[in-house]
Amino acid sequence: MHPYLSHLECPICHRHYRLEEVTYTCPTCGEAGTLDIVYDYERLRQDITPEQISAQTAPESLNLWRYRPLLPVLDDAFIPPLHIGWTPLLRAPRLAAALEVKEIWLKDEGRNPTASLKDRASAMVAARAAEIGAEVITTASSGNAAAALAGVCASVGIRCVIFVPHTAPQAKITQLLVYGATVFLVKGTYDDAFDLSVQAAKEYGWYCRNTGMNPFTTEGKKTAAFEIAEQLGWTAPDVILVSVGDGNIIAGQYKGFYDLYQMGWIDRMPRLIGVQAEGSSSMVRAWAEERDPVSMTVEPATTVADSISVGLPRDRVKAMRAVRATNGSYLSVPDTAILAAIPELARAAGVFAEPAASTVLAGLHRALETGLVGHQERVALLITGHGLKDIKSAIASVEAEGKIAHPVEPSMDGVRQLAKELGLA
Repeated sequence: MHPYLSHLECPICHRHYRLEEVTYTCPTCGEAGTLDIVYDYERLRQDITPEQISAQTAPESLNLWRYRPLLPVLDDAFIPPLHIGWTPLLRAPRLAAALEVKEIWLKDEGRNPTASLKDRASAMVAARAAEIGAEVITTASSGNAAAALAGVCASVGIRCVIFVPHTAPQAKITQLLVYGATVFLVKGTYDDAFDLSVQAAKEYGWYCRNTGMNPFTTEGKKTAAFEIAEQLGWTAPDVILVSVGDGNIIAGQYKGFYDLYQMGWIDRMPRLIGVQAEGSSSMVRAWAEERDPVSMTVEPATTVADSISVGLPRDRVKAMRAVRATNGSYLSVPDTAILAAIPELARAAGVFAEPAASTVLAGLHRALETGLVGHQERVALLITGHGLKDIKSAIASVEAEGKIAHPVEPSMDGVRQLAKELGLA
């Protein structure tokens, strides 16, 4: 038994379960009852300090496993060998100046091995799979979670079966095949793929990684929050913007900061703002209407940001809690703003983001316009995935503004003429 792990808890009915008692969601509340892994915070406060964590400077400790006492793995657990986590928190002064914001920080998750934050969750699930002796892991994904699982499974020699909607970007599907995953290309939506993966896991005894279902995914994703706090000297920014699809990432950021706050490692919780695409914004509507997220049903979802195109957010209860408990909010932005934010982020800060990741910058514009974020605040943007994940959208983003590559003759005369035409000489 983990020395600091207390129990699993349902965020709806608040029933407690032992770790070995439940594999996925709350038996009483069903699929909406996505469980929290709860720790003995008093004992952690006595035994572990933030200074002990920060004292780890060896290269092999600069990853998510530096927070091992705060994670649901045993000291002798089998850990995937990929270097996951400890991604940079980049100060973006030019972007802050352009938006007239005190400070903007970018948590660049595109630096992970398969180029997205989802590697954190997959590493945690793979560690758990090894612990329970699972031979096959499955998941549904619009691309990033699938790539993360495929990469991690390849590193440890566990088979994985991936269900992805046929609309997933070709680059993401190719990444799965390169890693050797078995790919089921579903002729339907992400929600169809999710349901199929759950049914297949049940029928064949596969271990299911699905976000908003497997509690270990939240535990992996919360390590991004740990890193933000540590990289800011064990403080929290005023506000963090997070793109939202299934809701598991924003739930993970809340859980990370909540754990730190309970241990007294930070003195306050940051506000969490969830940003959705207008074409996939069920959380925004539920927030605005003050609805119980348990009652949400599948809605149409269409957006260029495929990673957050979700008809029914599976981690909706914890995702709503993340915003309500921190005095945050939800907002939505159009696809045009999402695409425009890709080159804006790249040119102002040198970070190339896929649409789901650039959504947070579009959201920051909206939040500043509406007063949800103040100009004197310290803002963190969670950049969840690299732009090379979706080159088609990157091309569309520059084509929309008329940017082209300029043909030139192979001579200095040609260069001089073009430089003159472009106002460079």
